[in-house]
Amino acid sequence: MSNRPDTCVIVPTIREYDCVRSYVENAREHEFDTDRLFFVLITEDFCDTVAMERMLDDLEVSGAVFDGTAREAWFDDRGLSEYADLIPAASHAQTSFGLLYLWDDPRFEYGVFIDDDTLPHADVNFFGTHMDNLHYEGDLRSVRSDEQWVNVLHEGDNDLYPRGYPYAAMDESVTVETEHVDSVVASQGLWTNVPDLDAVRILMDGDLQGQAQTRTTREDFETDFVATPGQYLTVCSMNLAFRREVVPAFYQLPMDDNDWEVGRFDDIWSGVFLKRACDILGTQIYNGDPLCEHNKAPRSTFDDLQNEVAGLELNEHVWEVADGVGEDADSYAGVCRAIADELAAGDWSEWNNGAFLNECGEAMRSWLDCLNAIEERQTEAPTPTALD
Repeated sequence: MSNRPDTCVIVPTIREYDCVRSYVENAREHEFDTDRLFFVLITEDFCDTVAMERMLDDLEVSGAVFDGTAREAWFDDRGLSEYADLIPAASHAQTSFGLLYLWDDPRFEYGVFIDDDTLPHADVNFFGTHMDNLHYEGDLRSVRSDEQWVNVLHEGDNDLYPRGYPYAAMDESVTVETEHVDSVVASQGLWTNVPDLDAVRILMDGDLQGQAQTRTTREDFETDFVATPGQYLTVCSMNLAFRREVVPAFYQLPMDDNDWEVGRFDDIWSGVFLKRACDILGTQIYNGDPLCEHNKAPRSTFDDLQNEVAGLELNEHVWEVADGVGEDADSYAGVCRAIADELAAGDWSEWNNGAFLNECGEAMRSWLDCLNAIEERQTEAPTPTALD
């Protein structure tokens, strides 16, 4: 087996870690070289990490498992303990640890986020399609609206809006054109079966079990597309590949574990910041294939609502804040720094829980400092990683 994987596959999991088996089987069925893949499972101290490690061994793939204790040790071993609180406790935003793990080893050129309640479609080369998207050059469907937001579910007949789509941007008028695409830095695969909706929209769809009465099929995603420069879209981390270079602008914000109990917007807001950076730097986010099957487990829709409601008003405005800064930046880190400074210094008291945005700005500053510290450590005294 090669000791030089180039793709870090990040899987946050406390339940269905066996999904990794399906993704590895899909890769082998489609002759994608699994030696390129290194799986980082991010879990909790109460989970069976030994079973997860055994699964990786059984599959004969490279990987590592990090519960809370192991994450703390990772920071300590690298002299980065002052940054350990960048990773919130008991939150999906722990995916940011995977980004740090990737950044710590320059051999990783790509990252892939996979949620544990998803499965690949058997007839589609999951990893291969993501890689093809990241290397795509040519004309592609380009979508925009008069609300400056693109609904990633716009092709379907179900009139659905995904989690994180601002309510004020609904009922938009959509324009579809063609754009030349040659600098893709992120590939967002969309999802069949349970759509990724917020709790309010799930309730409006008549479902009390956190899923949706309306389900999506392949026919709802007929054509791959990009959002036109200057337009925003929801970015969901359940099925997403990206290039290493975007990590500075892709911090999954510190949700759930905060004084305001804001949750569920980690990937949404990071996607807004990434899209702003892409527009400034002339790069693109590719959307569509490879689809995954989203099998969200039943849970109380009202629990999701409780987790989301604290951030709903902020979500209506965060993108406007990002849209007004960073124009002169020449790197992903530069765009992130501009947004971080704006959030950290601003007075957001007119919005419910506005002070949380100040905390997000400070966390983003620390994120950039942590990435810089990792780079300095590599330059001064590189040490072996789990890949060695």
